[in-house]
Amino acid sequence: MTDKARRFPLSLSALSQKSLPSFRGQPVSSNAIVTPQTATKNSAQNSQPRVSPLAPAATAPKSGPGSLANGARGVPPVSDALRRAMVARLVKQGITNRAVLAAMEAVPRHLFMEPGFSGQAYIDASIPIGYQQTISQPYIVARMLEIMCNGRKLDRVLEIGTGCGYQASVLSLVAKDVFSIERLKPLHELAKTNLRPLRIANIRLHYGDGMLGLPQAAPFDGIILAAAGLEVPRLLLEQLTVGGRLIAPVGAKQQELQLIERVSKSEWSSMTLEQCHFVPLCPGTA
Repeated sequence: MTDKARRFPLSLSALSQKSLPSFRGQPVSSNAIVTPQTATKNSAQNSQPRVSPLAPAATAPKSGPGSLANGARGVPPVSDALRRAMVARLVKQGITNRAVLAAMEAVPRHLFMEPGFSGQAYIDASIPIGYQQTISQPYIVARMLEIMCNGRKLDRVLEIGTGCGYQASVLSLVAKDVFSIERLKPLHELAKTNLRPLRIANIRLHYGDGMLGLPQAAPFDGIILAAAGLEVPRLLLEQLTVGGRLIAPVGAKQQELQLIERVSKSEWSSMTLEQCHFVPLCPGTA
């Protein structure tokens, strides 16, 4: 794929070719994602939850979003130091955007997963959340947000695949308004349960088919997909503002993270960033 913009429609298969090593002067990391975003492998690896020996007693809770007291929903205490260590690891992995790093440090990831997994909340791995879905590994969350955020003001962002609500919570700290769609009713309800105590005013959750987007709230400065498809849903591309960016995993068994930017009313440019592995993007609701 060259850096020349291609006219719509674009298919993800057409966007999967290798492209330039930089995007508007911003270096693009070639680091491969080691941990797959799949429930199957993580279920096997994490079938016997282990409490991290690094987790001391919880520190006193602070006020504000992302600082809900430990122990909510029966979650065992987890030290804030583990979250800070996760952020330090993200820096070593190449994440440099300060707003993204601050958001990753502020949001308590362990509150978005089952209590048995809370001791593993800050390792760099995806964790099962039920219904063959996962909470994405910290690196991929930070990486996708950094690509979308760098050098840009985000007023309205659309997330496809709310899951347990973790990524929406992180997004809420770097964007003015976050709209998130989940196609699985139980996960939509789970996200509402997880987010309610945090009282985050700028997240709007929707139950529906994410492949249709949210035209009533469009256009969006950024669209982020938490599941991999084989082609770009036309409605999602059309719901980007000019200059808006869509970040999506692309492919079936072999997946790559793709960046698509709307350069005019009828033109989009794209580039391949790095390897990844997500659960499939599916139509409809369940």
